[in-house]
Amino acid sequence: MQVQDVDLRLLRVFVTIVECGGLSAAESRLNIGRSTISAHLSDLEIRLGVKLCKRGRSGFELTEPGRITYQASLELLQQCEAFANTIASSKQQLSGRVSIAIIDTLVSDPHCKVAQAIAALKDKSDNIQFDLYVCEAREVETAVANGRSLLGIGVSRHQIRGLDYTPLHYETNYLYCAAGHPLFNCAEQDTEKLLQRAEVITSNYLRDKERRNDGLHYPNSAIAYHDEGIAHLILTGKFIGYLPEHYARYWVDKGLFKAILPAKYSYQIPLMLITSNQHANTPLAQAMIKQIKRSHAVKL
Repeated sequence: MQVQDVDLRLLRVFVTIVECGGLSAAESRLNIGRSTISAHLSDLEIRLGVKLCKRGRSGFELTEPGRITYQASLELLQQCEAFANTIASSKQQLSGRVSIAIIDTLVSDPHCKVAQAIAALKDKSDNIQFDLYVCEAREVETAVANGRSLLGIGVSRHQIRGLDYTPLHYETNYLYCAAGHPLFNCAEQDTEKLLQRAEVITSNYLRDKERRNDGLHYPNSAIAYHDEGIAHLILTGKFIGYLPEHYARYWVDKGLFKAILPAKYSYQIPLMLITSNQHANTPLAQAMIKQIKRSHAVKL
């Protein structure tokens, strides 16, 4: 088949569906409705003449042709990106697309200088398109590994071979309760006893993000996938949970959140610049990486 512009658009939709694990999960990433995504997927299947996936009540699952198409799509889209960047480099100017995958809530972190880095690069050229993808930590690494993003800003417990990790700064997380929870206004001598009965939010978002060895009660009665979800559950006054200090400060300042025994129940986690030598060897990519390091005072 001859690959046309419409095929590239459909392939990008398909890759996003696979990375999100289904059509519904891809809605927010693609910013289009499920019915439109389904129509795009059907159009691609007709165009290719194969069934790419099984979808229905049993969930989303790639067929064997679907797995082959997914891998081939990644390679094709990476080659298209490389072609565009090569042409841009030949003009001796910074131009092209900079795609950054980043975990959520960092916008409230005063130590995060991504905005300043983008602004500095924008000052050097008006021919750059900036694409920012806010996603889960695992997705950040996946996006960099498969070339969908030039670089990522996130955390990692188990670093992926082939990726480079540069610490930018540390994020401090505390254990919080909200107004209305028994721990919020309890006497100091009652805190430990109430903590043993408190229900701690289980997070499936890789920020803690494995169960912590803190001796607390994780009954799986409240599960969240993002820090915003954790905040919603804490605000009920029925659960307690860990949040980044910079993100929780909004509710702390309003008198709605309180850190519980912060000297005991806290931890720090490094925020990383995540890159891949395989996909970040263009002048534009290198310029963005250097600017992020410079903005975070990382030694070049």
